[in-house]
Amino acid sequence: MSGRKRKADDDQNYDRMSTSPNSSPTVANRPLPHSLPRRQAKRMRSNVSGRPLPLPRLLETLGEEDMRGLLHSICEQHPDIGAEVVATAPRPSVQSAISVLQRYEESLQGSFPFGNRQASDYAYNRVRQPLLDLLDAIKDFTPHFLPPNETQAMTSLNYLDAATHIIHGLPTWDTYQHNRHKEEAYDDMGRAWALVIREAAHRPGWMQLQYGGWEQKLAKHNEESGGRMQEAVNELRTSVGWGGEGSTMSPAAAQGDGGSIRQQL
Repeated sequence: MSGRKRKADDDQNYDRMSTSPNSSPTVANRPLPHSLPRRQAKRMRSNVSGRPLPLPRLLETLGEEDMRGLLHSICEQHPDIGAEVVATAPRPSVQSAISVLQRYEESLQGSFPFGNRQASDYAYNRVRQPLLDLLDAIKDFTPHFLPPNETQAMTSLNYLDAATHIIHGLPTWDTYQHNRHKEEAYDDMGRAWALVIREAAHRPGWMQLQYGGWEQKLAKHNEESGGRMQEAVNELRTSVGWGGEGSTMSPAAAQGDGGSIRQQL
């Protein structure tokens, strides 16, 4: 009896709930969009669309070669921008310049054909373009390290020493005409050595030419180049030869300048 009574009560409660207007899920009782949580409403209003990367992010994706090519193209199209880059860019150091030349040198060495003599005409034809690229780079970098653009003689000499070593490493070809590139590079380098030494001899601190083994280094370069740097050797001997063979300074002048020389030392 108690079970039947409980079931009847449940049925009555169900009937009242189903017929009650308050229990019906009408539109009036549904939450309106403006009553949604703020975060959910904001998400619904967002409009996702594509757009280009900001410039800083775009630059982050570019590699070294891509960046260099892009900058070169912009400077060619806008010469005023190129002039601004030249005026504001940091001065290349000896180390950075030689690193670039060494990369060209590596490209040259990697272009030689396998199983063939490096001095042959066939090898020359295979590596001619990388060879010219290296020599053109040396021609472009060398004036940067010469006076009056470069005022520090030791900086100039350090560059010339490293660049001359690179020229020594170039092949000597079987065909005489093919060697003109290397011989011209030696001639240009010899004149550059002579200019730096001549200018340094007329500036304060010229006694530094006596130290660092520059006379021995230059003599070795002259020997390996087949005497094409003799002018520079003569300039160095004249500049540092005061009081000895080849001196252009009189003993009285040497004695009078003794105090300033001791200060430089």
